[in-house]
Amino acid sequence: MDENNFTADIKFFLLGFQGNQSLRISLFCLTLVVYLGTMCGNLLIITLVSTNKSLHTPMYFFILHLSISDILLTTDIVPNMLHILLNNGGTISFTRCIIQFYFFCVSEISECLLLAVMSYDRYVAICNPLRYTSIMTWTQCVKLTAISWLVAFTIILSDNISVSMLDFCGPNVIDHFFCDLVPLLAISCSDTFIVEMEIYLLSFPFAVIPIIIIITSYVNIISTIVKIPSSTGREKAFSTCSSHLIVVSIFYVTLFSIYVFPTQGQTLTVSKILSLLYTVFTPFINPIIYSLRNKDIKIAAQKVTWKHILS
Repeated sequence: MDENNFTADIKFFLLGFQGNQSLRISLFCLTLVVYLGTMCGNLLIITLVSTNKSLHTPMYFFILHLSISDILLTTDIVPNMLHILLNNGGTISFTRCIIQFYFFCVSEISECLLLAVMSYDRYVAICNPLRYTSIMTWTQCVKLTAISWLVAFTIILSDNISVSMLDFCGPNVIDHFFCDLVPLLAISCSDTFIVEMEIYLLSFPFAVIPIIIIITSYVNIISTIVKIPSSTGREKAFSTCSSHLIVVSIFYVTLFSIYVFPTQGQTLTVSKILSLLYTVFTPFINPIIYSLRNKDIKIAAQKVTWKHILS
């Protein structure tokens, strides 16, 4: 009991981005603008998909949940990061650190699974268009989405429990802007080998299996599109999945560069910049890609705008 109380009382110091004040203020302003843009963009997509009947389709239903995942990620990371930038570092309690790590993992795993579900949806729409409505029913969409969120929230619990059992003897300084796995393991005075194996054995498949599903789906999609005789038909078919493919590419390139294939000799600064890309900028880019490259969402947004102007 005393050890648990001692662990709960531990505080970590997050270094964030160390530098002169003008650099930190500039990064603070940029991050704040991006954060506000992320919240507005994703909330706009959620509102449009929820209220516009023309967007009540499986594809937009999945996009809505992807926006929820992006909001969860940025809300978990950015507010505390802004505080750290203003103060040139900041303390975080052990409990808050573990909670932050938990919701960060939940958002990442849920996004992996949702992107895989969306690729399957595009595969059925392009490769089996006549059976699309019978396969991607409303019930099926709800089941796939619920499973994605349920797996994300439950599988990470064991990882969090394992991390929370580690000992930290000090100095508890984390050279990062949030409580991520690698820097937490780096400052622990426990033997982290078993914890690392447990985390990677449990979590790694839920990052790799979705990418296998995505690759398999797009191999079939591309082979089907190539067989379409008219160039107009090929362009129309590819345009329905191009936005999703761009989002998948950005997400997995940054994610894999940090956790799966880190560059040998990668500095902490480079690691933090890459982390900044997928925790702050990717959720900001996603709604832009889906709105600018999507005719239905642009039409729905125009209708809502004109409705408010006329009223």
